[in-house]
Amino acid sequence: MCIQRTLERGFFAGFAAGIGAVIGDGLIALAGAFGINAISDLMVRNDHLLRLVGSGVLIVFGMKLLTTEPVMDAEGRPIPETHGEGLLDYVWTIPQTFFLTITNPGAVLGMFLMVGGAGSAIGGLNSAAEALTLVTAIVGGGILWWFFLSGLISRIRHKLNQRSLKVINQVAGATLILFGASVLAHFALKTVGLL
Repeated sequence: MCIQRTLERGFFAGFAAGIGAVIGDGLIALAGAFGINAISDLMVRNDHLLRLVGSGVLIVFGMKLLTTEPVMDAEGRPIPETHGEGLLDYVWTIPQTFFLTITNPGAVLGMFLMVGGAGSAIGGLNSAAEALTLVTAIVGGGILWWFFLSGLISRIRHKLNQRSLKVINQVAGATLILFGASVLAHFALKTVGLL
């Protein structure tokens, strides 16, 4: 989604989407680093709801991407970054990717594993300062990653035409739909006791 936003709307839209993902990752990392049992227990108890909502969100976003025509100018190039989006348009992107991140079981599990693995590699997180340092490094790394990736993609986006952007949208949309459907199928199989 972050890459697609950058391709269609430019650097700031892609970076805003990345910030939403970073905030979600940071919150998950914070819960993992501090071993907040209440949050972990809440997520485990509501795993079925998170999977159901998360898979639905992925499928809806995927369908939107699959059917959305790229925004192009009269010459068939992506619209310049100043095509009328205001600050609120960029700000609205942040909660969208935040919600997508925190309801994605793969992202949650992956972040918990990464925090646990990093903690194990340094001999455990023995203080709040160590935990905060790890979370700060994760968030800082995420911000740098999305800044770099959004910047790189925004530089090449003008070399793409409507057809190539449409293919990128379709591949990204189909990938989200397939991932959402697999999460939904896993949820259904687990619900009926086949897993």
